[in-house]
Amino acid sequence: MTAPIPAFAHCDVTRDDRGVYTACIANAKSLNILGTPVIRSMTEAVNWIADRADARAMVLRGTGDRAFVGGANIHEMAALDPEGARAFISGLRDLCDAVLRMPVPTIARLPGHCLGGGLELAAACDVRLASADATFGMPEVRVGIPSVIHAALLPRLIGPGATNWLLLTGESVDAEQAQAWGFVQFLCPAGELDALVEQTIAPIVASGPTAIRQQKALLMHWREATLADGIARSVEVFGEAFEGDEPRHYMAPFLNRKT
Repeated sequence: MTAPIPAFAHCDVTRDDRGVYTACIANAKSLNILGTPVIRSMTEAVNWIADRADARAMVLRGTGDRAFVGGANIHEMAALDPEGARAFISGLRDLCDAVLRMPVPTIARLPGHCLGGGLELAAACDVRLASADATFGMPEVRVGIPSVIHAALLPRLIGPGATNWLLLTGESVDAEQAQAWGFVQFLCPAGELDALVEQTIAPIVASGPTAIRQQKALLMHWREATLADGIARSVEVFGEAFEGDEPRHYMAPFLNRKT
């Protein structure tokens, strides 16, 4: 029996019968703006999903299709002093870290604007899927602040040159350019984003749930490990996979297939 889903002030959490959870930014204006109450609520929701043993994947999205996230709350930031600024950005760091540490695959659903803190939040996901009308940017320098926290993921995702251009100019790029850089994995026409998300979700939930969690854990380990350590850990995890019946269960249809 699955646990009832609690109410979160700024995140609508749903679950389908396959164990796919959706965390939808809610009550955050039309562009899903990230202010402190929204950030805290989203962090609570993502951490709650991470603790669900039945979770197979998580889709992260905003309300509506005008934006994934239009950025952080500039009205709140304009009133910050240095101490408050550190507290604000630490909260956003904790949200991005919660997404980054999710033990199951995370898919960012990206329509419309994906800017600033929203782009960092998307960068923390495993897979990014966008509509063709989406725009991507890190405009912080335009308002007198640097891009920080999970912008540090960008060099390994899109390369140092593209990262330099994006962060130093504050300019935005279209979805086609974001895909060419490797930030977005697949694009679709506007209005077809849910179908594109399902194309990624379906093979995940058709695979072994333990294997998917083991693969996600290895992907996280490989981020920080040396090549030798990453390979050594892979050998251990491969052996651990055979401690249960999942390999035999999922290999059976292939073994029984007529040639």
